[in-house]
Amino acid sequence: MDAVVHTTLASFDAATHDRLAADPVRNTVALTSLDRIRRLPATAEPPILITFHDQEEVVGSLIRTPPWPYQAADLPIEAATLAVQVAGEIDQDAPGVTGPQQRSHAFAAAFAEASGKTFTESLATRLYRLGTLATPTVPGSGRMATEDDVELLGAWRKAFTAEAVPEAPGEETIEVMRTSLRLGNGHALWELDGTPVAWAVASIPQAGMTRIGPVYTPPDHRRHGYGAAVSAMASQWALDQGAAEVLLFADLTNPISNSIYQRIGYQPLDDWAEYWWKR
Repeated sequence: MDAVVHTTLASFDAATHDRLAADPVRNTVALTSLDRIRRLPATAEPPILITFHDQEEVVGSLIRTPPWPYQAADLPIEAATLAVQVAGEIDQDAPGVTGPQQRSHAFAAAFAEASGKTFTESLATRLYRLGTLATPTVPGSGRMATEDDVELLGAWRKAFTAEAVPEAPGEETIEVMRTSLRLGNGHALWELDGTPVAWAVASIPQAGMTRIGPVYTPPDHRRHGYGAAVSAMASQWALDQGAAEVLLFADLTNPISNSIYQRIGYQPLDDWAEYWWKR
């Protein structure tokens, strides 16, 4: 097996676009992150783009969009050692790897063997796919956020990240939210008596796939069903945009959110894991 490092997104797209789009569920993260870079290149650092070839056939890929970890959803397990070798030659700053559990663990284990560093599981999630949406009856009403809400969205994204992924790189959350709205993603807000009490994001469809997340309810408003209501609203927005596959990730350490998503129609598909190197 051989590896090719692509210096342009156009070159990588030529080799992988059809492959990734053929399985939009497994490649959900790659499809959305690459679309953002493709449409707003000035807002992102150059990505790390590697393909794996068996003779003339592309059999896998590895992606990193700095400052985030490697994405191993399309990495062949048998290419893990080669992937670590090639990635290490061009990228010294990666904090870790994320993807379906077996694939990401294979990369992390190969990295540990090559570098002598250890790794830790920073996040364990379950990927869900929407079946039949069951909209709950909850006090309040929903609306789609606009540019006028960007400061609130930025503050809530910062709070969500601090709670759910404290290892995540720092970011200018207000600008991240402004960019997300500019890309056309759907930001749903649930309100009670005119006060926002919950938030959920749906990505604009890519290859017929939309992913929900983040979903955030401030602590003072939890356990009232607002998270379920706003998740269902974002899911319906995605369906209205033409999505055939509506996905989301839920933290496996949070049984409440996993139960909520299943009650509104989401069905479990696969377990993912994120591993970070210990420095």
